[in-house]
Amino acid sequence: MTRNKEQDPGRVQDQGSGRPGPPSGYAMLPWLLLGLGSFSNLVQGKTPNPWFGGIGLLVFNSLYVYVVFTAFDPRRRQSHAIWWSLAGMGLMTFGLGGVYGGSWLLFFPLFGLACGTVVRGRGLAWVGLPLSAAAGAIGAYHDGWSAIAVAYGTFISMMVTAAILTLAETVMELRATRQELARSAVERERLRFSRDLHDLLGHTLSVIVVKAEAARRLAPRDPDAALTQVSDIESVGRQALTEIREAVTGYREGSLATDLDRACSALTAAGIEPVIRRSGPPLEPWAEVLLGWVVREAVTNAVRHSAATRCRITVDGSAEQVRLTVTDNGVGIEGDGDSPSTDAGGTGLKGLTERLAAAGGSLKTGPANGASKGIATSPGQQTNQGFRVTALLPVDASPSHI
Repeated sequence: MTRNKEQDPGRVQDQGSGRPGPPSGYAMLPWLLLGLGSFSNLVQGKTPNPWFGGIGLLVFNSLYVYVVFTAFDPRRRQSHAIWWSLAGMGLMTFGLGGVYGGSWLLFFPLFGLACGTVVRGRGLAWVGLPLSAAAGAIGAYHDGWSAIAVAYGTFISMMVTAAILTLAETVMELRATRQELARSAVERERLRFSRDLHDLLGHTLSVIVVKAEAARRLAPRDPDAALTQVSDIESVGRQALTEIREAVTGYREGSLATDLDRACSALTAAGIEPVIRRSGPPLEPWAEVLLGWVVREAVTNAVRHSAATRCRITVDGSAEQVRLTVTDNGVGIEGDGDSPSTDAGGTGLKGLTERLAAAGGSLKTGPANGASKGIATSPGQQTNQGFRVTALLPVDASPSHI
């Protein structure tokens, strides 16, 4: 998808964009034809003090062109120059209309149109009503009751112009917002897919490596056990292919029980004794998938980094939330327990933290304080610091952002 150049809110694009409203200040130029009657009177010599009328006409038209083109740039629309230009146009409008009347009164609607390209919001009433009243008063002085048309035209030209441009700017902002939301959705999907792929491959390849090492160790003395490990490698590889295909299509559904079984197999192959305990009511499918990712990442880290002899996985569910804890008695890492560790978990724990946070949960990692108390060690065995991963997930969380 080709991204358009950044544009400020309120800048009107070309006609090819399909956006409603005038594409630029050129659409405002035809309204200058309202001044043809005054120009005709000036050329025919029907205007007293023609030098005053000619200079006023030139100044008004020049300022009008500058204002209507500048107004389409929102940054320049609030500049002092454009407000001074409007003030100059107002001076010319009142001067020419007040002195000559007649066709020169049509400069009031033109001035109202220029004001409508600049003024927005509540300022319309503060400018439009006094300007229309003044146009009506001056018109009444020169032409009597026909001044009603001048006052009405001034008010309508200002309000309609401002309304159309405001609508056009709003449509453009909505389109820009829609494009930004689409880009954000694509970025979120890319992030989701990258995290899924990382977790899938990281866990699967770790299991394959561990089982391959086990097969290599067992081959010289126990060929049958080695063949069993090789068969497990083949099974894990086939399952990984299936999961990757499902992840690519975005329809992967997991089971926490299946992930716990795989974790048990991976830990056993790595020489780590698994201790798994699960209690509580059944979980929603999306919650099982999310907690399954936590089990995968935590077990992968234990297999790779912990040098542990035992790993305990506990799932405690209640009516309000479910708690998943993965604790090992390995070497552990240094951490405060309040944030994911980058040393042990890499980007995996960071991604899990974001997923849980999106669902209203949390992930804490760090030293398993007193882990050896909960995991018995044999006499004379060194007690290590251990590492703990704790995931909390409310059962009423929304899975829409996971």
